[in-house]
Amino acid sequence: MSSLGTDGGGTARDAAYNTVSGDAVIVGPVLMAQHIEGIRLPAPPPDVPPRQGPLPSRVFVNRTQELADLRDAALSLAAGPEPGVVLVVGVGGVGKTQLVAQAVRRELHRSFPDGRLHVDLADHRRDGAVDLAAVLGEFLRALRVHPDYLPGGLAERTALFRSVAATLRLLVTVDDVQHAPEVRALMPPRGLLAATGRRVLPSLLMDGAVLIDVAPLDEAAGTELVRRWHAGADEGTAADVVRLCAGHPLALRAALEWLAARPQLTLDDVVRDLTAGRYGAGEDGLPGAMAVAVGAGGGTGEEGVGEAVDAVLDSVVAGVAAHTRHLYDLLGVLPGTTATADLLTAVGATRVDEGLGELLSCRLAVLVESLDRPSRYRLHDVVLAHARRRARMLPEERRRSVLRRVVNFYADAAAHGDQLVLGDRFRIQPPPDRTLGELAVRGALFTGRAEALEWFDAERPNLRAAVRVAADEGRHEEVWRLCESLWALYHSRKHLADCIESGLLGIEAAQHQARPDVEIRMRNQVARAAYELGDLDRAESQLDAAAVLLGPAVDPRLSGVVQESRGLIALARGRAEESPGAARRRAEEARQLFERALAANRAVPDPHGIVVQSYNVAQALVAGERWADALDVLDEAAETARTAGDAPMLPRIDLVRAHAFAGSGSLDRAVAAAGTAADAAAGLKQFAKLDQALDLLSALADRAEDRPLRDACEEKLSALRRSMGLRPPAAPTA
Repeated sequence: MSSLGTDGGGTARDAAYNTVSGDAVIVGPVLMAQHIEGIRLPAPPPDVPPRQGPLPSRVFVNRTQELADLRDAALSLAAGPEPGVVLVVGVGGVGKTQLVAQAVRRELHRSFPDGRLHVDLADHRRDGAVDLAAVLGEFLRALRVHPDYLPGGLAERTALFRSVAATLRLLVTVDDVQHAPEVRALMPPRGLLAATGRRVLPSLLMDGAVLIDVAPLDEAAGTELVRRWHAGADEGTAADVVRLCAGHPLALRAALEWLAARPQLTLDDVVRDLTAGRYGAGEDGLPGAMAVAVGAGGGTGEEGVGEAVDAVLDSVVAGVAAHTRHLYDLLGVLPGTTATADLLTAVGATRVDEGLGELLSCRLAVLVESLDRPSRYRLHDVVLAHARRRARMLPEERRRSVLRRVVNFYADAAAHGDQLVLGDRFRIQPPPDRTLGELAVRGALFTGRAEALEWFDAERPNLRAAVRVAADEGRHEEVWRLCESLWALYHSRKHLADCIESGLLGIEAAQHQARPDVEIRMRNQVARAAYELGDLDRAESQLDAAAVLLGPAVDPRLSGVVQESRGLIALARGRAEESPGAARRRAEEARQLFERALAANRAVPDPHGIVVQSYNVAQALVAGERWADALDVLDEAAETARTAGDAPMLPRIDLVRAHAFAGSGSLDRAVAAAGTAADAAAGLKQFAKLDQALDLLSALADRAEDRPLRDACEEKLSALRRSMGLRPPAAPTA
């Protein structure tokens, strides 16, 4: 029989409650169930299947056989009980991605009604390895999983992807595949994965993948394509253009788009001038390769095709406006994968909109889909390789000046993003020199926490590259400033591998500057990422090294963060202990560490730090089954949080309070505390905390044999998870 809703003498309490402490107000079971039913949840995202992937071109010729092979393989594999793989192979820029896009538009879209996911692995590759956890995070978000529900580790994200997609028939397209494990990790539970790459992967073929080989266009097909774009061209001249471009579709398109902007020239004039190398050098004195390519006969292998493509790109770039050529060279210097008008302006480009427009019209640049505010641009990978070869020929001081501006732009922008995401937290670095308005060409990069996080996510490859460039250039202060600011992204979106990579560079930068305070912070960030990944030994080794640096000259809050991290590790080890006595000893160890962290924050004083460490002390007391002591600490923490306006901590405090009441046997007070936590979390849109509160309420109701409350919690919890993009597991099939 439930005891909820009565005081010690069995008298019903008022049908309302607020903060739960020593004089808690308790509600009856029916009213509590009704209250839970009334909690307002966010509207679920629109039930629109993702339609990701490059758009197909309206002009597409002579891939009849490849299209038929791709269609037949895809439809055959998609009809099977297991997911299939099609591997589309060819030299860079030969049209692999466009072939897949054409097949999707013409037929395949009907076979995958639940959506299409797309990723270019070049955006996630560093030092040859792909951050597959980040890719799966993007897939899950495209499938409408809320960011608060994304776990940090690859194994956990893989499991969630398989669960969410278990009943969906999906088409996943992946560009720039270089290794078979990249394909296997991204395969949907049902449907098809179409991968494009530059080489055959034999192990995938052994697994049953179907190979589609895409060669450069032959003379007849290339001539047909040229005459579609240039209706007045005779066959001989069109064939000469195809030969000059080695049948490479990207080179053909770039050359003919460029010619279209010069109506005073005929195709014969351009072929003659290109062959003579007239357009092969720009005002920077960068030589073209057209004459070399023609003299060598072009060739149909990758080396010959590459020479021909470089030759065409040399000529196209030499013929654009000077400000566009300058912008192109800047894109070749930039270390990341995409660029915005804001960044290009910051590094010295002029007439940016005009230049980007010309690059887009020449098909040298493309607009990239992104969830954040600024428009993003990138060069095709073949074009980017050409731009970077040009950049290596620029004067060294000019190149380094651009890189300095890149690093400065991202250091200031990331600092502003950190302020919006994490608010008034303890930071070592001073405020940025430039305002957000000074960093943006028009509008602002971001205007609030949500937009700042989307900007961070969209810029993640560029920010990571900026950290590496700053390290290579010896810009030690900018390295650690970026790393400190990036905690806002890494902690919020669980890019934990990135956190470790950048943090190690931050440690080196701090050592170069003889900044023990910075080194402590960097080591703690690495330790926290390792802790969240479950690598407790690595986390402890970083904290051991940080502890050696602590001293009277260091801000006491740095001692606090180290002790806090040690306490979290002690709690984690306690949860893994099989012996209750050992678990309690770990809990006491954690309590002492958190008490030291609390004392460090009181010494400043730092109100938010005081609240956080009090909350941690209470967690350790609950783990050690010291219920009354925990409740005393929590009451004080809640009062401090309310006085300081630290509302986001209140749901966390009430969740621990609910555990403490439950441990002491006061189920009515535990339910009231969990209900308060649910209310506050819903109001603050802390959906993960709301999930925890509802889950705890359901367990408490089950202990109290209060079926109406349990049913109300489970129904609300299911509705919440559906609104967060989590689908129930697929029913087993016979």
